[in-house]
Amino acid sequence: MPLRNNKLKRASQIVLLALLSLPAPSAPLRVAIIGLEHGHASGFLNGGSALVPAGGALHRPDVEVVGIVEPRRELFDSYAKRLNIPTSLYFASLGDLVAKVHPEAALVFTSTLGHTAAVEECARHGIHVMMEKPLAVSYRDALAMAEAAKTNHVHVLVDYETTWYGSNKAAHDLLADRNNIGEVRKVIVRDGHRGPKLINVSPEFFSWLTDPKENGAGALYDFGCYGADLMTWLMAGEVPQSVTAVTKQLQPDVYPKVDDETDILLTYKNAIAIVQGSWNWPFDIKDMDVYGRTGYVKTIKRDHIEVRRPGQDAGQTSAASAPPAPYDDPLHYVAAVIRGEIQDDGLPSSLDTNLIVSEILDAARQSAQSGKTVRLPLPH
Repeated sequence: MPLRNNKLKRASQIVLLALLSLPAPSAPLRVAIIGLEHGHASGFLNGGSALVPAGGALHRPDVEVVGIVEPRRELFDSYAKRLNIPTSLYFASLGDLVAKVHPEAALVFTSTLGHTAAVEECARHGIHVMMEKPLAVSYRDALAMAEAAKTNHVHVLVDYETTWYGSNKAAHDLLADRNNIGEVRKVIVRDGHRGPKLINVSPEFFSWLTDPKENGAGALYDFGCYGADLMTWLMAGEVPQSVTAVTKQLQPDVYPKVDDETDILLTYKNAIAIVQGSWNWPFDIKDMDVYGRTGYVKTIKRDHIEVRRPGQDAGQTSAASAPPAPYDDPLHYVAAVIRGEIQDDGLPSSLDTNLIVSEILDAARQSAQSGKTVRLPLPH
């Protein structure tokens, strides 16, 4: 009997040591929401959106929403009623919020113009930021945010739905392995839908999205940013030599102040990209064709790709695996970055990538307005 008891005691000690050696679970990421005028705020809070595959921030054990800053109380109240948000989370300003709670990160859902002020104020309080794409309405604003981030040692990240697509990661991985499709030569990126009017975005979203001051442009900034971001990632941060853009107003009665159709040509030393953005397409489209020296890869929605290699008569379609955590979800990602678990340099959501995106978009706007090609880099 004593021998049996000793064995049980030893087994218990082994189990206890094993449990103690397991990594401690991370505390929930404490986040503040800044602004509710961007329609994507609803998906981030409540889930049910392609933007946050793992679910909304209000219902996840790895996230704690500690406050929502929205100067328009009636807008907060409409969200609170629809999503069952406690009114105790309401703050009229970031200063009021910080005086009571101190989040690790802020998720910004203002107009694009509002990003600069939000980042600068968050940076002063030592709060990291992730915002909805694109980074800025101008290259000058982007540089101001970069300076605030550097001075105050905070991360500034930009969320694109396409960052979390397994198809885009598969395309990037194939291109990185030169034995697959060879060095990149041409990329065509298409992003668009029927337009904010026909998809019935909220009034507050529509108001700033169709205002060139608040949005930077129309479809040029709303959808051109995706292709600029993906191409910068595929090109490992190489800045294009020139940008040429054409914009159109195919629905001037609906969008009288901004473009609703855009094509951007980016030239590099050894490659070109065509970035297409539209508020006129009959379906939601987010896809990309990447042509290398010896083959191609085409993304098909979120989770499929078509690949054609030398010797094949046609492309072969296959499923693309979902990216591994924390690269699968913006909330997983921002937590891993600010806690030092991963480095974000050069990734689609990183600040360095999005400074280049901002430069491309600013140059594209200048090109469309002047009818001339714009050379990069832009003056600071």
